[in-house]
Amino acid sequence: MMGLTSSQQQALDYFTAYAFTYKAEAKATIQHILKMSNITDELFEHAVHQMKTTAQIGVHFHPDRPTATMLNVADSMLKHGEVKSQFETLISNGKVSPLPGGDRDLWEEKIFGGAYQSNHAKMNERPKYGALNLMLHPDGPSPRFGSCYFLLAPNVSSRSTFTYLDSHQNPFEKGTYQEFDLILAALLEELFTRESALGEKNLTPTRFIHHVFSSIKKGRRGSVANRNLNHYMEAQIHGPISLEKDVEVLVADPSFKNTTVGKTLEQICSRYSINLEWHMGFTLHEDDVPADFRGPSMPSLAKRISKEKFIDAHTIGLAVMDLKQNPDAWCDRGTYEEVLQELMLLWHVLVKYGRPMEP
Repeated sequence: MMGLTSSQQQALDYFTAYAFTYKAEAKATIQHILKMSNITDELFEHAVHQMKTTAQIGVHFHPDRPTATMLNVADSMLKHGEVKSQFETLISNGKVSPLPGGDRDLWEEKIFGGAYQSNHAKMNERPKYGALNLMLHPDGPSPRFGSCYFLLAPNVSSRSTFTYLDSHQNPFEKGTYQEFDLILAALLEELFTRESALGEKNLTPTRFIHHVFSSIKKGRRGSVANRNLNHYMEAQIHGPISLEKDVEVLVADPSFKNTTVGKTLEQICSRYSINLEWHMGFTLHEDDVPADFRGPSMPSLAKRISKEKFIDAHTIGLAVMDLKQNPDAWCDRGTYEEVLQELMLLWHVLVKYGRPMEP
């Protein structure tokens, strides 16, 4: 594929070959579910075509997190005009392990067949992570990884690999758009047996097909947050993500409106011709933070960082920046890494239990 390095193309080829190995079994599962659901092959193929040509990958991020150079993520994006991997930024909204031989390096070696571990592969060649935005929830396809998200041009998906659920678990279901049957089989099987998938309840194969034509094709996002922390179709994007060439929409958290970070987000959209939209956001009173979701330390952490007794994405980001600049002031809660992990988990609590900031 033009524009990809040999390592990036090798990763794509590895996924494609893997998925082809299980193509017959995946096809049989698909055919069985289509028959039981009374969906014709023609209708299904038409729906798959619509998904591949119109569905966008969402890339979540926290715009106010400090990078290794102490620029925040938004400032770094404005300056460089691209989305970078954690091997370049040295930060992550999931597992932070940005060094050769670390956890992420080891699981990328396993999942991509060693494509990025060859001597000629550079750190800036590593994949960036997102999720295919199939359900069009306003808070994005995988909000656990960030309060804001970019929606990429659909053609970026042709140089992406996919896993059904999170790649760090090395799931069986992998694929590319060239060989997508394993992913489709996993999706249909969950829809058929559980009547839910991708964080959406009361969803059957027939209802999903209808959703493809009524919403995905027309790009209609919903108005109610889904708070989907765990169920997504992960996408690994190989090659650069240019803000100017590859990003179509930025959906931002309203807690950043009228802040320095918010103004930077507006500059990014202006400079790189990106449409700016705002989702409803989340806010949570410190007294409503539960002690039985993400650990018993969450209520005390919320009380410590709250502004006028409330937390939101912006207040959590301010705490992360303060931790970076004044780590000694947080030593009563543990090491730098432990407190950073706590703040990441508090974001999960906010997504799960927060109330909309705006209609």
